[in-house]
Amino acid sequence: MNWIACYTLFRKEISRFMKVWLQTVIAPVVTALLYLLVFGHVLEGRVEVFEGVSYTSFLIPGLLMMTVIQNSFANTSSSLIQSKVMGSLIFIMLPPFSEVEFFLAYVGAAIMRGLAVGMGVFLLAVFYVKVPIDNIFIVLAFAILGSYIMGALGMIAGIWAEKFDQIAAFQSFIIMPLTFLSGVFYSISSLPPIWSEISKYNPFFYMIDGFRYGFFGQSDQPIMISLAVMLVAALVLTVICITLFRSGYKLRDA
Repeated sequence: MNWIACYTLFRKEISRFMKVWLQTVIAPVVTALLYLLVFGHVLEGRVEVFEGVSYTSFLIPGLLMMTVIQNSFANTSSSLIQSKVMGSLIFIMLPPFSEVEFFLAYVGAAIMRGLAVGMGVFLLAVFYVKVPIDNIFIVLAFAILGSYIMGALGMIAGIWAEKFDQIAAFQSFIIMPLTFLSGVFYSISSLPPIWSEISKYNPFFYMIDGFRYGFFGQSDQPIMISLAVMLVAALVLTVICITLFRSGYKLRDA
């Protein structure tokens, strides 16, 4: 394991998104706060999901995790597709990086961007409404796992895609629907039974639900089930990513 090479690529990826921080960090924070202001204003006092928890407080963990996972996905997928389209991927592939080093550098940068945006949303949200934290370790564990999973998924999308339109389609038809149907704005216990059961097959639901448990100590599913689902998803996506790198699928000819 060449840690210097891994760290160098990691720093390169951090520098890439920090150079356009208004677009990659500030813009997602503003978007999340707009969701909070609009939904919180309209539904506050009309909806109570957990006993003793205001709707606006309930909304914040969902928006935080939604922002974290979307930006983690965007970081790796956009980096790879940009490198392909601009023809610079060859300069990343030429050095003697191993598949693991390549993977850790890209996913590590995705985690950093996801956490940076999530922290920005949280720091501004606490000025708007009180946000209790029941277990900070669960909050951090799910934030890191969620951004890790989405960073790996973004790598798969970036490797598969050959143009920006395909990445946009992946986000529009897979990431966004699964995110909005994962319980960001509601509890699945409020859904009709059949839709509540269908929601349990959405892996994004376990990210949101487990993360929300860290704030309120309440969730729709037992916390260990959510954690197990995320660990399995992280393992499967890690194996897929490393296998794709090792095979050179759509990378050697980029």
